[in-house]
Amino acid sequence: MIRVSSQFDAGNIETVAVDNPADIQLKIRLDNESAFFQWFYFRLQGAQNEPLKIRLLNANEAAYVDGWPDYRAVASYDRKSWFRVPTDYTDGELVIQHTPEQQSVYYAYFAPYSYERHLDLIARCALSPLVVEHDLGATLDGRDITLLQVGDGSPEKANIWVTARQHPGETMAQWCAEGLLERLLDGNDALSKALLEHATFWIVPNMNPDGAVRGHLRTNACGANLNREWQTPTLERSPEVYYVRQKMQQVGVSLFLDLHGDEALPVNFIAGQEGAPVDDAILRQETQFRLDLMRANPDFQMERGYEVGKFGPEMMTIASFWVGGHFRCPAMTLEMPFKDYDLKPDPVYGWSPQRSITLGASILHPIYEWLQCA
Repeated sequence: MIRVSSQFDAGNIETVAVDNPADIQLKIRLDNESAFFQWFYFRLQGAQNEPLKIRLLNANEAAYVDGWPDYRAVASYDRKSWFRVPTDYTDGELVIQHTPEQQSVYYAYFAPYSYERHLDLIARCALSPLVVEHDLGATLDGRDITLLQVGDGSPEKANIWVTARQHPGETMAQWCAEGLLERLLDGNDALSKALLEHATFWIVPNMNPDGAVRGHLRTNACGANLNREWQTPTLERSPEVYYVRQKMQQVGVSLFLDLHGDEALPVNFIAGQEGAPVDDAILRQETQFRLDLMRANPDFQMERGYEVGKFGPEMMTIASFWVGGHFRCPAMTLEMPFKDYDLKPDPVYGWSPQRSITLGASILHPIYEWLQCA
């Protein structure tokens, strides 16, 4: 007998019909108090060696329908190795076709980054003598909002801020943050040591732990899109942004990176402050940052990205625009794909956690180059 379940960390699915392996019917659950949905993560049992056809019936109502064409879901037997499986967007449904080799298999929108792994990352980093762990406050569900300070915080040093996973379903963002942290804390890495001579890093690996655990795509526990809360955050609606912004104002920001994932574009790209009232000198620094990252890692490109003015009147509610405007500094959003990177595709894994980790480690190169010119 086939059984589908999602009552676990980051799980999200609703069962409609599972009696026929050739016509399993499911729906993605909405974020709490929100119309957003797209993230799914569920376990399927009892279909070893059976050809499955899994239909996500409400895919055409998802937040980003243009994310479905050319997308392939990920699957795993051990929740460590995630591989791509045949997926089509047909007649308004997302259809996954796969023959599992084991009795138990997990399917997800992208490789999950669990809350336990998040806690492990925080604990591992906190053991380093380079790190000061800051507990900024609590989320609406009572989870810790953790900031990792890497470096001594000397006032003469630059303050580099990195936030990840404001949108909890964009798990590639935290994989990327993990890669950045691991390299930054590597005592044998000459680049990392040189960076910490001139800068202190302030890193929030998961801005939205409530949404992550709840299996949300885009919002926190009360349905707030954190990346539209930066102009006027409140403790009642967006404590995650409120506390991080408060700490930024306390220590200052010299350069800011916000890590995200994009549903539709099959590339890695950076969105800067183009279209905002910002000095040309800062825009030139952001352009040079992109060029330096592209040289450091060919998985990054500059030809495709968001159109200038994409965010309209919401612009100054977004992290990179608010931080850049308030602190008059380079402030950028790094976007990674849910799909494969189409210029350098991987037929088995697509864009993956490991590639996200490697991209995160690569970010230290353009930061170093920026520091040399700042």
